[in-house]
Amino acid sequence: MAPTLEEQKLTDECTELPLSLPKERGWRTLHLYQFQGFWCQSAEIQSIMSFQKHFQANDTDIVVASIPKSGTTWLKALAFAVSNRHRFIPNSKSHPLLNSNPHDLVPFLEYKLYANNQLPDLTNISEPRLFGTHIPFASLGNSIKNSDAKIVFICRNPLDTFVSSWHFLNKVKPESGSPISMEEAFDMYCKGIVGFGPFWDHMLGYWKESLLRPNKVLFLKYEDMKEDGAFQLKKLAKFLGFPFTLEEERGGVVENIAKLCCFENMKKLEVNKIGSSIENFENKNLFRKAEVGDWVNYLSPKMVERLSKVIEERLGGSGLGFKVFP
Repeated sequence: MAPTLEEQKLTDECTELPLSLPKERGWRTLHLYQFQGFWCQSAEIQSIMSFQKHFQANDTDIVVASIPKSGTTWLKALAFAVSNRHRFIPNSKSHPLLNSNPHDLVPFLEYKLYANNQLPDLTNISEPRLFGTHIPFASLGNSIKNSDAKIVFICRNPLDTFVSSWHFLNKVKPESGSPISMEEAFDMYCKGIVGFGPFWDHMLGYWKESLLRPNKVLFLKYEDMKEDGAFQLKKLAKFLGFPFTLEEERGGVVENIAKLCCFENMKKLEVNKIGSSIENFENKNLFRKAEVGDWVNYLSPKMVERLSKVIEERLGGSGLGFKVFP
């Protein structure tokens, strides 16, 4: 497989660094590299290093963190709508979420703001500033960790996360690359070799911090959001410092935000059918099914048994768990 365009843009420093790092076959790019304890692409190493060096957090910042394919786009939309509802009425026909992809309104630190050697000027962004990231907690940088910035993390049952990741990455794989089979991808996933993985380390980093500092990190599960969206939305708003008033609740504001940000509404919007809000990823590929338990249509009993065992071995005793069956 030939180097991708983003790999060709690397600085000399980041071209040399991966040579000293453990590497494995990539899902989308030629290789994944183990950097600071997690797996990522060479282009991501450069942007993450730049972010860690230059980003200065404000106490009012909101960071939406997630494992890829775990509800990131949905949570970004909800966080934006909740924190900006006094500027933009949720049921307004001119709401930014109707004309902009959530990833444009809550940009990724590593995929957008610090990608391609950029050093963005973030001083003029209206507060609260909202950012997104897939970076594990340990590598977020002291500026975020030591400030009063809020971190909202979302993850999903690893069985569904795997299936969603496999579908997505085969859709966005460069034409020069051969598709990765489900069996090969599954084996890599169970070994932790996936972007920003191992998934168990990623989850546990934010999970443990949410227990130590519940006012700093809010830990959400995709399945809980789907099961009781209104309750989780109110919990999110309260954590972010924008709790709903009784008047708002009675006036249907919670329901209006939930409807605005729901999968069905987001998927049908023209802005989410065209263009690429994240470089190399077309918006249309960000929306597939959003179903809980879709893994039953793809994984064999042996695959379920293997991954369930990995989940138990890696997360057992932590207090964090997932329902295996839908």
